Amino acid sequence: MLIKGLAKLTLLDYPGCVACTVFTGGCNFKCPFCHNASLALRAAALPSIPEEEVFELLRRRRGILDGICVSGGEPLLHPDLPEFLKKIKALGYRIKLDTNGAYPDRLGALIDHGLIDMVAMDIKNAPDKYPLTVGLPSFDMAPVRESAALLMRGTLPYEFRTTVVREFHEKEDFEAIGTWIRGAAAYYLQSFTDSGDVIKSNLHAHTAATLEVFLATAKKYVSNTQLRGI
Repeated sequence: MLIKGLAKLTLLDYPGCVACTVFTGGCNFKCPFCHNASLALRAAALPSIPEEEVFELLRRRRGILDGICVSGGEPLLHPDLPEFLKKIKALGYRIKLDTNGAYPDRLGALIDHGLIDMVAMDIKNAPDKYPLTVGLPSFDMAPVRESAALLMRGTLPYEFRTTVVREFHEKEDFEAIGTWIRGAAAYYLQSFTDSGDVIKSNLHAHTAATLEVFLATAKKYVSNTQLRGI
């Protein structure tokens, strides 16, 4: 696995679990507001973390950690992800996967083989604004729609989430997103934060009051919609 980051303890990345998080390098999207541009676009320039370092941490912290979050970048880019997850499962840990939803077949295979226990999938924007929002002018929404539908079958716990950026999101977008994922188990709106390592500069967060408007809009379609990190 191309592992480019390791957070040895998190109480936030895996809801209900004391966990660690591994970050894989590389992403197929170029979202202008991505908070870790180096990880997504310039992973080859970052030092890699050996798999064994992750497994040693997991062995050492048995009884302390409940699970592990596999994030990115986009983890499903990596063909060796299933084998990596099998080794984690063999140690008795629960696994949460973060994904942008672009690889429904790979996501479905992980679910079918019992290699993941929860999924957090990004909903980047209203469907008609996806190409702009992911930085790919000719982007085809079909795989993302397929991934969302797969999760909404309820085979395992999942959540959808949107990073809300003033330059990309307005009230009407949450009407469109809500219509798309109507009845989903959970949907979180996360305010954009400029990490200093974003793909495009001069992007901004919405005000708290505007986020509350977006929250109320989304709640009409997904009753369990919440603001996160506000």
